[in-house]
Amino acid sequence: MNDNARSLVAEFIGTFALIFIGCGSVIMTSDALSPDGGVSAGLVAVALAHGLTIAVVVSVIGHVSGGHINPAVTAGLWITGQIETIKAGTYWVAQLLGAVVAALALQLIMPETLTDAVGLGTPAINTGAGMGVGAGVVLEAILTFFLVFAVYGTAVDPQGAFNKVAGFSIGLVVTFDILAGGPMTGAAMNPARWFGPALVSGTWTDSWVYIVGPLAGGILAGLAGQMVFATKKPSAA
Repeated sequence: MNDNARSLVAEFIGTFALIFIGCGSVIMTSDALSPDGGVSAGLVAVALAHGLTIAVVVSVIGHVSGGHINPAVTAGLWITGQIETIKAGTYWVAQLLGAVVAALALQLIMPETLTDAVGLGTPAINTGAGMGVGAGVVLEAILTFFLVFAVYGTAVDPQGAFNKVAGFSIGLVVTFDILAGGPMTGAAMNPARWFGPALVSGTWTDSWVYIVGPLAGGILAGLAGQMVFATKKPSAA
């Protein structure tokens, strides 16, 4: 298998893991399964499930594909020339395909009463709490900005800590992003995280929020990361 194929397989598997575990955690903490579980306890569980998955997956496949597993991350790296256009496009296909297959697997495995209760884990705007669609886009963009900025500082910057901490820092960002924004938008930060369960469950409400917000945040973070990390200070002798 050549390097390009290995990278695409890695992105497929990594995204599959994120959606399978991430959406699985949403299903397992839903009120349909445990009505008395409490929102806060469920939020922490979901945040940890996503963050730990990201940390492990990026650590495992980072040296193969860069461990993007997120079209917004790929977009942020593409806009600054860290990845070629054709390669970025193939990454997006692999990521979205991995998300769809993971959602199909969850639908096949999990009881229908649970998957239907949460739209198979599809993120959604919490209009009941007064969250508007416009604010949701901005929130998704900000949360994704933090994520991609962390990717730049740890995985892209040659003097970053990638070889030392691998995906640990990135996983922590995903965790605190979900703790901060999960109850409002689901804190997807990732078009693939929305697309897989949305396609399989047919849940398309406010879909553009999870495309525009993460991609905008990822691109802005890529540009900011390029400015912050492009000029390297000489290493101490």
